Amino acid sequence: QVQLVESGGGLGQPGGSLRLSCKASGFSLDHFSIGWFRQAPGKEREGVSCITESDGGTHYINSVKGRFTIARDNAKSEVYLQMNSLKPEDTAVYYCAEVLTQTSIPPMCTLHPQGDDWGQGTQVTVSS
Repeated sequence: QVQLVESGGGLGQPGGSLRLSCKASGFSLDHFSIGWFRQAPGKEREGVSCITESDGGTHYINSVKGRFTIARDNAKSEVYLQMNSLKPEDTAVYYCAEVLTQTSIPPMCTLHPQGDDWGQGTQVTVSS
C-alpha cells in the first residue's frame, strides 16, 4: 500500500474554495488509482472522488459533482482535489488513499480503498 500525505485543508466560507493535495513520498503515483475520502464528526468515512491510474478517468459522488474536481500531476507525484462552492456539509477530515481499479474497458477507479491504513488527513471546515 502506498504512503500518502494530505494537506491544504483549513477554514473555508460557504461558496468559497479550497484545494487539497495528496502527495506520495519517494515514489511515483503513475500506476495507482487514488481516491479522496472524508469523515465528518459522528459519521462513517465516505468516498468522495477518485482518479484512475491509466487514462485519468474520474468519478464523483453526487453531492460533490459539479463542485469538486480531482486531478493528478504524475511528475510531482500529487493528486489534487479542487473544492469549489463549498457547503457547510463539506466539513470533515479529508483523506486520500490508493483505491481499487475496476478492470473494465477502459479501466475505472472505484471508491474502495486498497487497504485499511489511513494517514492523518486534513481538516476542512466550512463556516461563515
